[in-house]
Amino acid sequence: MTFAVIKTGGKQYKVAANDVLKVEKIEAEAGSIVTFDQVLMVGDTVGTPLVDGALVAAELVETRKQKTVIVFKKNRRHNYRRRNGHRQLLSTVRITEILTGGKKPSLKAATKAEKTETVAEAKPAKAPAKKAETKAEAPAAEAAPAANFKDDVKQIGGVGPALEKKLAAAGVTSLTQIAAWTDEDVARFDAELNFKGRIEREEWIDQAKDLIAGKPPRAKADKE
Repeated sequence: MTFAVIKTGGKQYKVAANDVLKVEKIEAEAGSIVTFDQVLMVGDTVGTPLVDGALVAAELVETRKQKTVIVFKKNRRHNYRRRNGHRQLLSTVRITEILTGGKKPSLKAATKAEKTETVAEAKPAKAPAKKAETKAEAPAAEAAPAANFKDDVKQIGGVGPALEKKLAAAGVTSLTQIAAWTDEDVARFDAELNFKGRIEREEWIDQAKDLIAGKPPRAKADKE
C-alpha cells in the first residue's frame, strides 16, 4: 500500500488511503475535499524537502473542540497560582488519494468539492429570507428531547446530591438550562459556585446536550 508523509500545522503525519486522522484546524466546510501539498515522502521517494508534483487529498469529516487540557502555573513563595483550561480545535480528515506527477484529485472528489462549495455559497443568500419567514417558529425548529429523556442534573458525570443542591440554590434545576448556557453563564456560575473551571473541564454543556438527545450518561458509558 502506498503511503505518504505530509506536513500540516507544524506536524508530520504518515498517511495512506482511507486513514482517518486529526490535524490542526482546517478552514473548510465538513464534507468538502481538502488537499495537502507539503508532501515530504511518497513510498520510497524522499523529497528535497518536498516531492515534486505530489499531492494528498482528503475529505474533511468534522472540526470540533477536544477535551479540556488543564494549564496550571505556580511560583513558590510568591503565593502565585493560576489554573486555566484549554480546548484545542482539531479537524478530522479521511485520506482519499495520494497523487503524484502533478495529478489533481479524481473527478468524483472534485465534483464533491464543487457541490460543497456551491451549497456553502448559497446559504448566506437564503438565510435572511428563511429567518424572516420562520422567526415565530424558531423554538419549534429545535430538536425535540428524546422519548427516554429524564431531566435530572445528577445524570451529568461528577454531579451528585451536593452539587445538585448548589445548582438549585443558584436557580439551575434542569439539563435544558445547562445545555443553553453561554460562555458568560459558565463564567458566572463557575465564580459564583466556586467550581474552579469544573464546568468546562468536565464538559457539562456537551453532556447535557447528549443526555437530552437520548445518549446514556458518560459515567455509564465509561464503565462499559
